[in-house]
Amino acid sequence: MTAPKPDPAAALKAVEEQIRGAVDTGLGHIRRLDPDLASDLDQVRRADVGHPTVVVVGETKRGKSSLINALLATPGLSPVDAAVATSAYLEFAAGDPARALAHVPGDPSPHPLSLEALRDWGTVLGAMPDGQRPPRHIQVFHPAPLLQHVTIIDTPGVGGLDSTHAEIALDAVEKATALLFVVDASSPFSKPELDFLLEASKRVNLVMFALTKTDAFPGWRTVLDDDKALLHTHAPRFAQAAFFPVSARLAELADQMPIPEAADEVRKESRIADLRNALQRQVAVRNALLVQANLLRTVRSELVGMDTQIGEKMRAVDPDPGMAEKLKAERAEFVQRKRKDARTWTLTLNTEVQRARTDATSLLRAEVTKASEHYLTIVEKATGERIKRLPTDVDQALQAIALRISAEMERRFRLIGAKVLREVFSDAELSQILTRLNARLRAVASARPQRDGGGADNALVITGAAGTASLMGNLAMHGGGVVLAGTAAAGIAIPVIGLGVGLAAGAFMLYRRRVGNDRQQAKIWLREVFNEARASIAEEVQHRFTDLQFALTVALDEAVERRVEQLDAQIAEIDKSLADDKANRAKKRTVLQADRDGIRGRIKQLDEVLGKAKAATRITVPPIAAAAAPASAGAPASASAAASGKA
Repeated sequence: MTAPKPDPAAALKAVEEQIRGAVDTGLGHIRRLDPDLASDLDQVRRADVGHPTVVVVGETKRGKSSLINALLATPGLSPVDAAVATSAYLEFAAGDPARALAHVPGDPSPHPLSLEALRDWGTVLGAMPDGQRPPRHIQVFHPAPLLQHVTIIDTPGVGGLDSTHAEIALDAVEKATALLFVVDASSPFSKPELDFLLEASKRVNLVMFALTKTDAFPGWRTVLDDDKALLHTHAPRFAQAAFFPVSARLAELADQMPIPEAADEVRKESRIADLRNALQRQVAVRNALLVQANLLRTVRSELVGMDTQIGEKMRAVDPDPGMAEKLKAERAEFVQRKRKDARTWTLTLNTEVQRARTDATSLLRAEVTKASEHYLTIVEKATGERIKRLPTDVDQALQAIALRISAEMERRFRLIGAKVLREVFSDAELSQILTRLNARLRAVASARPQRDGGGADNALVITGAAGTASLMGNLAMHGGGVVLAGTAAAGIAIPVIGLGVGLAAGAFMLYRRRVGNDRQQAKIWLREVFNEARASIAEEVQHRFTDLQFALTVALDEAVERRVEQLDAQIAEIDKSLADDKANRAKKRTVLQADRDGIRGRIKQLDEVLGKAKAATRITVPPIAAAAAPASAGAPASASAAASGKA
């Protein structure tokens, strides 16, 4: 008698039930130790299982956007340019007719966009409307067949671990059912790529890999093997993950070829269909299971964190008697070194601030000159109606200049802060003071009064804190602060007060009274406005740098004192623990060890279930054909060669 064939759907359902049970037991363990954390995870568990979402992440210029366009069979949909990186994450979902919505921080309603405007709104080199804050998230609705099965998110490239782009990408990962990590065939994984992979996948169980640009690099098979070896060594969790070598360029060429047989051959060699089928037939149908597996991985991550915390408590309960003396010596050395180095870092701060102030002023001069020449040309050629509209246009231009100068101030202070902190603190010290330093910087910025620009009733230009002009989008992203890259354990928030610049009421009145349709008077008015704007903004730039230098100086001084207080507290805690009798210390240690054993036992159980989830959701990849032998004279070696010939 023939045995009945196993039911794949029933098998997936059984694994899903096991995962649900493991989530329940893991949450129960967390609830006993940290009820608030368990409550937060319960809210995540109760969220509806939505449309499966694949988030595409990776370094800049790896071909993420080109790959997405090929998967959707829509060239140019996600903006692609060798010199342009996506600055907002783009969410591609099913919809007809095609349209887009830009979500801007601080704006309650999304901005409707045409697909042609995606490059302007979604890339770092786009030409957005003057004074418009850039979006963080853009929804793109499109009738592409794949989007009926999965939603795809294109994230900013994180080349050089750009703090803003990495933050946006990680924010998008929060929506992921699965990750598609993109590398290219030019070289194996870099360390920043591996680091970002580990961070992005903490709460996502299924990660797939795409190796792009295989048409451009004949040695891509060697790079593929190297990538797998690196994962096996540095990220063993992904050692057996699915790898898809693909070429978006070949897929696009195939769509342009007039001969169907040749087009099919090139399309097959692009291997885009293999990845598309995996997303459509393997990821989408396992959505519910993948969502539960992601929740289980989140529970596991929290248990690992709790295990680490208990280990720290155990060390505090039973400290090394020599640790107190070591900390006392460290405290004395710390105080002595800071006193000795204070003059050096103060000089560094002054020098760097002066240099940045000069550069910002030069940029301002160039921006104002460019804008002035632009509008003088317009006045020379414009019709009467266009001349009447000039004050409104100039007001918007001043807002745009203010945004660019504010962005330059932000960038330079990020660099200054990183350089100064490296002179004052070691990596070990930085990891302990950053949280306190962030809080102090925000407090200093909020305590100092903001300056109101303008003043006289006949002023042509009003300057001051942001209000006339929108603050930079990435300031809103960081809660009013600027995150410094390159520090040890976390970012450092530098409160940058954005510039607000615009025409005063007197400028509009003067224009109506004096100019009318007189081109010569319009030119005089323009020169007066831009001269006053340059002087006013330059003065505000000086004030901003002075304020920020003061804030950083105060914060650094307090950070030094706080570090001394922390060392004193550690020494006191050790002394207290050593003074406690041996029986009490043993009792506390026993309780903590029991908690730790329970957590580790639970983690082991969760790992067993995650292993079953991994097996149930493993993505199958069609076998890769062996490399073609060298072609005989006159015959193309491969479909890509044929495609090149057709192109």
